[in-house]
Amino acid sequence: MPMRFSKTCLKNVFTVVLIFIYLLLTAVAVFLAYQTISDFLEKLNNPVMSVIYEEVDSFSPPGIALYPGKAQLLSCRHHYHDYIPPLVEPGKPQEGDCEITEVTYFGPFTNETEKKTLVVRGPSDVRNKELIFMQFSHNETEEDFSALTYMLFAKFSDLIDSANKSEFMRDCERNYSMWTFSGGFRTWVKMSLVKTSGEKNEAIEFRQESSVVKFNDKRPVPEQTNQLFFAVFEWRDPFMQEIRLIVTANAWSSVAILCGVFMALFKAANFAKLTIKWIIKMRKRHLRNKARELNQVN
Repeated sequence: MPMRFSKTCLKNVFTVVLIFIYLLLTAVAVFLAYQTISDFLEKLNNPVMSVIYEEVDSFSPPGIALYPGKAQLLSCRHHYHDYIPPLVEPGKPQEGDCEITEVTYFGPFTNETEKKTLVVRGPSDVRNKELIFMQFSHNETEEDFSALTYMLFAKFSDLIDSANKSEFMRDCERNYSMWTFSGGFRTWVKMSLVKTSGEKNEAIEFRQESSVVKFNDKRPVPEQTNQLFFAVFEWRDPFMQEIRLIVTANAWSSVAILCGVFMALFKAANFAKLTIKWIIKMRKRHLRNKARELNQVN
């Protein structure tokens, strides 16, 4: 009788330990499933950036959209090897060799404002350091500050091939940044191109480094009432930076891990079911034995 009670007690203790282990394994499996799903969503929403530098001999000529306002374009010329010859009669119109297209359109943010822009075909030959030098004159000097606004977009040919140039410039202003250069200085703009490509879309962004040099105005004093603007546009280097957004989340590996977790939960649930059946069976056997002993005593 004591030995039988001892075995029954031992079996019950062993059963309780097994149930505790089952609960522990279930908690670990649930945590692993939650962690796997969280890591997958985190990687899906935060792709990794891969930066590649591609060396080129020339770039597609960009579009340089200038907004002169009341200023006058005096000259626009191509030069090479960073060499700009000395100015001849600054402040007076000069011969130029740039390809320029004039576009008038309404701004994308204020439809009532009509804008006039001069779009210049930008430099292309980066190996020979092709640059474009532009000179403007502005005869209204009553303003406290004066500057001309400009915008860069990827390809000048896109404007030429566009069926609606006004709508094209509206879209460019909506998607690209605006910059300025000041009067009385030579602003040297060195451009670089960055492509960002993801799974579905591709974006092109201009980055620039600019340096400013003061213009030493040697014109006669009466002629100095016209303020002069000088701008130089050149590619910084022959490298195009391409940023690729790579999603490192692997759906198949995550599914495989979850399948393993769910299989473990299924096995644990099956084990728990068998354990509960065994406990009920042992309980019924214990009750039958106890009833038999009571009948024998009576």
